[in-house]
Amino acid sequence: MMMKFIPSLTTLIALMSILSGCDTKPDAASGPADPQTSTSASSPRYQISWTMHLNLPVPEDAEMVQQVENQFNVDLNIWNIENNRYEALLDKKLAQGEIPDLFRVRQPQDLLRYQQQGLLAEIPEDMLKEYAPNIMKALEAYAPDYQDDGMIDGKYYGIPGINPTNIYRMPVVYRQDWLDKLGLPVPDTLDEFEQVIYAFANEDPDGNGQKDTYGLSRQGMNVVFGAFGQIVFADQLYFGNKDGKLVIGALEPEMKEALQYLRKWYRDGVIDPEFITGENKGGYKHLSHAFIDGRIGMTSMGNYYHWIQDGDYMTLNAYGEEAPVEAAFNAKELSVKNPQARITFGRPFSGPDGQRGSQAYDMLMSFTAIGADAAKEPGKMEEILKILDYVSANPDVEQYTSMIHGIQGKHWRWAGDSQEDVIVLPPYDKMFSYQNSIGANIGMTVPLMPTSRREQWASTLDLDQDGIYNALEVATPSLTDKGPDLVQLKNKAYISIITGEKPLRYFDDFVQEFMAAGGAEVIQEANEWYSKHAVKLDAER
Repeated sequence: MMMKFIPSLTTLIALMSILSGCDTKPDAASGPADPQTSTSASSPRYQISWTMHLNLPVPEDAEMVQQVENQFNVDLNIWNIENNRYEALLDKKLAQGEIPDLFRVRQPQDLLRYQQQGLLAEIPEDMLKEYAPNIMKALEAYAPDYQDDGMIDGKYYGIPGINPTNIYRMPVVYRQDWLDKLGLPVPDTLDEFEQVIYAFANEDPDGNGQKDTYGLSRQGMNVVFGAFGQIVFADQLYFGNKDGKLVIGALEPEMKEALQYLRKWYRDGVIDPEFITGENKGGYKHLSHAFIDGRIGMTSMGNYYHWIQDGDYMTLNAYGEEAPVEAAFNAKELSVKNPQARITFGRPFSGPDGQRGSQAYDMLMSFTAIGADAAKEPGKMEEILKILDYVSANPDVEQYTSMIHGIQGKHWRWAGDSQEDVIVLPPYDKMFSYQNSIGANIGMTVPLMPTSRREQWASTLDLDQDGIYNALEVATPSLTDKGPDLVQLKNKAYISIITGEKPLRYFDDFVQEFMAAGGAEVIQEANEWYSKHAVKLDAER
């Protein structure tokens, strides 16, 4: 996949300075970058409800939220909606008549649904450029092919949140200590993978004398499907590009061959029988409890930073000294359960025709919208955009970093004079998602490619290769209407075939049922969209 160069924060700040005709320390002429000058004493004190990415609840007295409130003379009400249940909990509030003013649309395909329900306000383009200039400059300069994706019928309803680290696909992770015990290499082909997972299931890799281990679970199956060119188990319908047209991967005939493998493996006790409910059993959504608990020896869950092991790269400690990085997320939880466990990354294994790949998240990660009720209060939308611009894309490096990490000198400090490496100070350096606990990082994602040591390490893992992306990046009307039911239909059919509840020949019946249930309309609309945007998509990919 070909991606554009996305700059570091330092590069973006330099660009902002040139475009705005000011230095990196904003003054009164630079608009919303300095909230003290953009909010007059006579302005009304707006009550603004705010949705954001959350791993932990934000306390009502969170100091960084209070700082923003004081600077802009507003009251922010952060909706504490946990990320792994975001849509369900948000929809419940919406059904009760509550609409957030700053409206995070976590799944891009939901923008059209919320707009059709009358929940979103149109954001005039001139207003965006005037009150969120730094966000718009970042999109125009470094993600121009995405900047209009938030438009519906030629009007802005969502500001695209572009995540540049999504150039990295989801990793393929193995228990290296199991491979070592069994004398097996990291597999590179489907046949080699089959040998490994049978050994994981049958040759007691954990050495406890019991037959209680398996090769893989649900997320690992996507790498199997990837060996046939498609992704199936996702929370949305995954489209591929085949012969110049968009197709839904789960309907393609080669999936029957993939299912044949999975049926055999399930029958032989190689697949975790709990795969139906998934690898995560609650809490932080990217944890693979099946892997952490030693049930399976391979997964493709989470992102690269969820699998950092002790010493994977050198970082800076609280004193600015070089020190080995500590394990994080899945790797950390695994080491607590089993200090002798080790993991390794593998390339997605190749299938019969040489295809390979693991799931990759779209660069278009989300949308940030304005709730319909906010537009009814004169001046409120403008104030929301000022705040969003300040906390998300501030051209002042000190202010930007403080909005992400907290108060300089209390929560973090620079590692040196270059203002590149941030050192998180004790005790916050040991706290999970401390930014949520202090109310920092409340903004949206803008296309700034991190240049930290973590991303430098990730770049050595070849995770920017073999990613399978969804070829349809936006929602169409029929996908908005029928997509959730079609996802359920697809999942039910695949599970029933894998478990043997249905014969393999049921796949053809499933495809017909899927098409009759709205799939044909979804595919037609997707290709109508694609035919209009083919040039753009070719440039992006």
